Amino acid sequence: MKHIEKGAGLATAPRDFLRDLNADNLSAGVVAGIFGLSAGVIHISAGTAAGLPQEFTLLWVISYLMINGLFGLFLPAYYRLPLPMANSIPGALLFAAVIPLVGLNEALGATLIAGAIALVVGLAGWMSLVMRLIPMPIVMGMVAGILLKFGTNMVMPLQNALVPATIMILSFFFAARYLRRVPPLVVTLLVGVGYMALSGADFSSVTFTFKLPEFIMPAFTLEAFLAYGLPLALILVGMETPAGVGLVKGMGYKSAPANAITALGGFGTMVSAFFNLHSTCIAAPMTGICSGPEAGSHDKRWVAAVIVGIIFVTAAPFYGFVFSLIEAMPSYFIAIVAGLALLRVIGSAMHMTFSGKHEVGAMFSFLIAVSGIQILGIGSSFWALVLGAGLSLLVEFRDFDFSRESRGSQGETATAR
Repeated sequence: MKHIEKGAGLATAPRDFLRDLNADNLSAGVVAGIFGLSAGVIHISAGTAAGLPQEFTLLWVISYLMINGLFGLFLPAYYRLPLPMANSIPGALLFAAVIPLVGLNEALGATLIAGAIALVVGLAGWMSLVMRLIPMPIVMGMVAGILLKFGTNMVMPLQNALVPATIMILSFFFAARYLRRVPPLVVTLLVGVGYMALSGADFSSVTFTFKLPEFIMPAFTLEAFLAYGLPLALILVGMETPAGVGLVKGMGYKSAPANAITALGGFGTMVSAFFNLHSTCIAAPMTGICSGPEAGSHDKRWVAAVIVGIIFVTAAPFYGFVFSLIEAMPSYFIAIVAGLALLRVIGSAMHMTFSGKHEVGAMFSFLIAVSGIQILGIGSSFWALVLGAGLSLLVEFRDFDFSRESRGSQGETATAR
């Protein structure tokens, strides 16, 4: 445990949460929570496309919210940092696709092994090496490429829903300019809900359901591990943690507990394997929302991440109801709110990508992430980091400056002794 970073602790977390709670981090947490709830649609779509039973898909999403919500309560509270937890979307797509090929129990067995690998990497303190091999400009290039679609999705409704999209977007900037005591995201949410009420949105299809996660015993095969477990481990260690750490640092925080994030995600993934869930990890888009300027002052943004955990745990048993409610809303509603929440985060990521070293690697990382390509069934986020870092090692080796890093590490070790 010596490599796990120390945090502020949990003893005073409830008191500090109430002390630091304000309109800014509350609104950011609610937006991030709504975004996380809407991500369940991706799981349902992936499950449907793979021909998985609807009952399993619903349990999958309920476990995603409940388990990740519980872990998401403790990580940001312990470190007092905006570190919301969710699951890997690339991992979700791979999970749904591999179940018909290897079986559900076998896929969950591979999940358990992938989680164990991530746990060992975190406990051993190897994330510093991973982060050194994948420099920040390349990480932020991947992040900018992934988040860019949220920006384009925000403006796309101007094409087919011009009036509500214009009203919601303008309300955000009007509030930012003239209503400085009211968080702009709150104004946008209220304006969007008000417009839906006045335009007569149909909520007649909304139904009430209640369901809890169910236990399942994983099974183990080499085929499932090679087809799914190993790629998932690489995604958790090489993509999810660097993306989350990059976002937090990009928002002005000096450090982020990369080893702890990886270890906790690995342990959470091992727990997930017994409840129809494929992974637990830091949530990059929600981290962007919770750590961004819209969440208020730096020292209080951690509250937004805890609010996400509260929303997840509360909503999990009722997700059938939540899903039917989301389906009743116009698609532009969540797209516009999420895009506005991430607007300044996207700008910061773009700036960090193109204003320093590793220019070639960062550019390729950005382009690969934007492209959405899949190689060997693994999504563009992972390959953006791998190929971006590989190309930078080839043509920009001096930018890595391993010798200086090594001397710095030796110096720190000598000082500690």
